[in-house]
Amino acid sequence: MKTYLITGGAGFIGSNFVHYMLDKYNDITIINLDKLTYAGNLENLKGIENNKNYTFVQGDICDKELVENLFSENDIDYLVNFAAESHVDRSIKEPEVFVKTNILGTVNLLNIAKNAWEVECGFKEGKKFMQVSTDEVYGSLGATGYFLETTPIDSHSPYSSSKAGADLMVKAYSDTYKMPVNTTRCSNNYGPYQFPEKLIPLLINNCLNHRDLPVYGDGMNIRDWLYVEDHCKAIDMVINGGRIGQIYNIGGHNERTNMQIVKTIINYLNVNIDKEITEKLISYVEDRLGHDMRYGIDPTKIKDELGWYPETTFEVGIKKTIKWNLDNKKWMNNITSGEYQNYYYNMYEK
Repeated sequence: MKTYLITGGAGFIGSNFVHYMLDKYNDITIINLDKLTYAGNLENLKGIENNKNYTFVQGDICDKELVENLFSENDIDYLVNFAAESHVDRSIKEPEVFVKTNILGTVNLLNIAKNAWEVECGFKEGKKFMQVSTDEVYGSLGATGYFLETTPIDSHSPYSSSKAGADLMVKAYSDTYKMPVNTTRCSNNYGPYQFPEKLIPLLINNCLNHRDLPVYGDGMNIRDWLYVEDHCKAIDMVINGGRIGQIYNIGGHNERTNMQIVKTIINYLNVNIDKEITEKLISYVEDRLGHDMRYGIDPTKIKDELGWYPETTFEVGIKKTIKWNLDNKKWMNNITSGEYQNYYYNMYEK
């Protein structure tokens, strides 16, 4: 039975990955290490708390003693690192927090995994460190072209630069120590359990509450959207079949401008839920500092090597996401109280 240490498994992508893996496999053990900051929430994991193959540990990936104890008490086969401060707006206000968690936390995990797995002739068979990263490390694209795994890193925000730093440290451990690693870089995810600081759940929540819909600049920034379950499937495939030391881009081939996203959500909710939800709710706000214009990923490598492809079109995925939010209003209400209210005010209303 393989044992996975999943860091950040109470966050958006991490919790979806935990659900995906426990649904798919009955012969694995998952240890979920999460600090439970504002975006990590045990509400995301209701229904699996009593699964005999699942254990939750609250803690910080920067805590050397805690992580060492997890390795000494368990024969961990795969470390899947989702743990990260991940919101660009927050990184602009508090860059040092992102450096600590995203870079120093990753190095702490690398050191401890290396010490646990290293043997005289290299590393134990069947071990792997999996770094889950972002296409934002590549910077911004023009009107054409796509990010490849060979595209040079050219990060712009404190968030993407902290992720780039972490990625380079993972590469360093691969190159220097021959440590078994993979890195995945994904496009913008969306789907269930996404914290409403991110565009799509923020728009859905604001629409339902007849609040302004904040749109940066002219709303023409383009992102490639990936349904989170497709992302989880890709990570699983890379863990089990990815070539050691390789980077894999994971993209949805679903490019949309931010304004297209806004209007799609308004239209669906207007037609199906509430005629009062209209484009009058759109409110243009000052553009984000260093706002990248376009991201687009070429996932040819993972398609050719592992047979992965994005199964969910945006038209299908956005409807599933809106429906999930409508069906889980209690979840939304629980996580949008308290600190989230203060955050929202500081970001969009002050």
